[in-house]
Amino acid sequence: MQILISCTLILALISPCFGSNDASYNVMNFSAVGDGKTDDSALEGKIVAPTKYSWVGDNKESLIAITKVDRLTVDGTGGLIDGFGSSWWPCKSCPRPSILTFKYCNNLTVHDFTVTNSPKSHIHVHGCENVTFSRINVTAPADSPNTDGIDVTFSKNVLIQDSSMQTGDDCIAISGGSSLVNVTGIACGPGHGISIGSLGKRNDTVEGVHVRNCSLTKTKYGARIKTFPVGIGCAKQITFEEITLVETRYPIFIDKNYGSYRSTDEEVEVSGVTFRGFQGTSFDGKAITFDCGQSGCYNIVLDQIDIVSSLPAKPACCSCNNAHGTVTSTVPNCSCLLP
Repeated sequence: MQILISCTLILALISPCFGSNDASYNVMNFSAVGDGKTDDSALEGKIVAPTKYSWVGDNKESLIAITKVDRLTVDGTGGLIDGFGSSWWPCKSCPRPSILTFKYCNNLTVHDFTVTNSPKSHIHVHGCENVTFSRINVTAPADSPNTDGIDVTFSKNVLIQDSSMQTGDDCIAISGGSSLVNVTGIACGPGHGISIGSLGKRNDTVEGVHVRNCSLTKTKYGARIKTFPVGIGCAKQITFEEITLVETRYPIFIDKNYGSYRSTDEEVEVSGVTFRGFQGTSFDGKAITFDCGQSGCYNIVLDQIDIVSSLPAKPACCSCNNAHGTVTSTVPNCSCLLP
């Protein structure tokens, strides 16, 4: 129990050591009780990271990293972490840290706090199992580079719910090695929508993802799957449903030619993907895009889709490249989907 308390309370004490990667604190000296009954897990107040120029050391993976802590609950009611990303964003090629990383933490619960202006992604979940994020508020400028809201990698049984994401990149990105991920009640925008991928560099697999009851407001993408045209892996058993769109540029998008790579004989398998219950507007009419590369996409389902263009001069349309599946009750017409 003492380990649990030490790692949770350090979130409230972390600001003095942001500039030093080697600092360590015994939170029992900061009024933590550790009796198995007292709640010592609260994150209170505002934490502001140092500027890029005050960063000490070469490790720029994360401002706050919590590793191998099970049964951890972070209650951030009233808490805010500001990553001071504006000092990092001008150099897009420079290593930049996330604000908060959880690695190999099982039975993790995080709720009710705000993270803002991260140098890179705001929250990264890696190698975790049985995870719940609730009522998380993420904010960053629309032009801030790579500022994903929540990144999920190599994790299982993850629930992200009832949260708001305003970012310069993906609101939520579910990447290689992840399975059984549920996303519900997310208000996304600005940003790049809710994405699966990118996949293909390391035999990546994502399966068993369910995204529902989300709103996408003036985002670049809506529901997106992105894979490199190289490598192997799969994205399958994925459902996006009950999605509301407001001037989303590319509401439904499968891109198997993501990135500047030449196509090879091996490609990531994309199959068993359902888009159901979408309604709203596409910014310039490109409502549905399936660019499925040489190996194709299979068992794609479009059902109860009603997307119109917000620009009368550019009617909503659907485009397909080697995409196979079924279409019912869909506007715009998507007759290019192959059997």
